[in-house]
Amino acid sequence: MISPLKRTLTVLPLVLLPFGAVAACGGENSKTDCNANSCTVTFDRGVDANASIFGVKAELVSVQNETVTLKIAGEQVTVPVGDGQQQADGFNVSVQSVTKDKVTVKIQHS
Repeated sequence: MISPLKRTLTVLPLVLLPFGAVAACGGENSKTDCNANSCTVTFDRGVDANASIFGVKAELVSVQNETVTLKIAGEQVTVPVGDGQQQADGFNVSVQSVTKDKVTVKIQHS
């Protein structure tokens, strides 16, 4: 029979795993909001902006009119603002909005 303490110590890491994955998100000149399957990243424009999500680096490269260029895990991808979606390194990438100060993208496992 397994003691309650051993059971708790066995189950605790599994319970905390999703929180660790979410806590692992972060970056410079960006804000992340992640869950187990996707992250919404808001990059600041006009500065070097990046985020670490799902163990890979996402970077804002440029914005030209209604098109955003990002680098996901070293793979460059150009995505139109709105309904467009591209794939990069096993992720689906879409651009939710672009303002003069911010770019908001959604990156999810494909």
